[in-house]
Amino acid sequence: MCKDYYKILGVPKSASAEEIKKAYRKLALKYHPDRNKGDKAAEEKFKELSEAYAVLSDPGKRRQYDTVGSTEFHQRFSQEDIFRGFDFSSIFKEFGGSFGDILGQAFSQGKKGSSRQFYYNFGGPQSGRDFRFHQDVKQKGEDIVLELPVSLVEVLDGAEKVVSFQRGGHTERISVKIPAGIEDGKKLRIPGKGGPGLYGGTPGNLYLKIKVLEHPQFKREGFNLVLDREIPFSSVVLGSQVDVPTLDGKNLSVRVPDGTQSNTRLRLKGFGLPLPDGSGRGDLYVRIMVKVPGKLNNKQKHLMEELAAAGL
Repeated sequence: MCKDYYKILGVPKSASAEEIKKAYRKLALKYHPDRNKGDKAAEEKFKELSEAYAVLSDPGKRRQYDTVGSTEFHQRFSQEDIFRGFDFSSIFKEFGGSFGDILGQAFSQGKKGSSRQFYYNFGGPQSGRDFRFHQDVKQKGEDIVLELPVSLVEVLDGAEKVVSFQRGGHTERISVKIPAGIEDGKKLRIPGKGGPGLYGGTPGNLYLKIKVLEHPQFKREGFNLVLDREIPFSSVVLGSQVDVPTLDGKNLSVRVPDGTQSNTRLRLKGFGLPLPDGSGRGDLYVRIMVKVPGKLNNKQKHLMEELAAAGL
């Protein structure tokens, strides 16, 4: 059996360990079974690349391969010998993926105790040329994402809430601080409270996705609040004062200038929600809505007719 591992990886015999790793990474991604679904040629190429890298990345095996040549090397080393002690996971960490994801269709995997067993086949299921090797592969636990409803008042003041959730078949409760001014859709990260890790891996994280509930009076626009106030037609024509509540329980008297148009917004500075940088608060906007009566009494109707005759 004659295999030129340097030619397979496309590197010269003088290539450094880093150059060999770089070449393998590039080609393995190209011929990865997940990127070549159903392509047996690509799968075989991926296996061939992995075998070449298993030899050339090991200083001892590479030295023997260079010394005795390919044919004699394969007389001395079986396929199992070539891959014995070879840590696939260390390579595929370079790709940012998990061991199992990267090996894809070229390898099959099982579990035994706290280890994972990997089976490599070199000639099809009938060839009898399978071997297995054990490897502990630490895997980070899955992240958990839960929706956390909060009221607009809790957004204003900040809050501390107790959250109950299922983890590992048990109910857990944790106390969570809600920052003042937090926005809808933001996620709070609770480290280590997600799913348990596998094979000694670290647990995942718990993410609490904020859901700001609607308020019956105030509407949120960023860090500003909007409040609708209905006043009679005469109040906008002649001008008036209107009482305005704030989200934090105050009552303000706001002047409505004469001639104010419907849908006009009057700004009350600093009565909105806290800004994230702690520099203050947004504003409260009072939207003036002209109240049109559904029914007039005789006196009101007579007055409106006089106004209409006067051009109003």
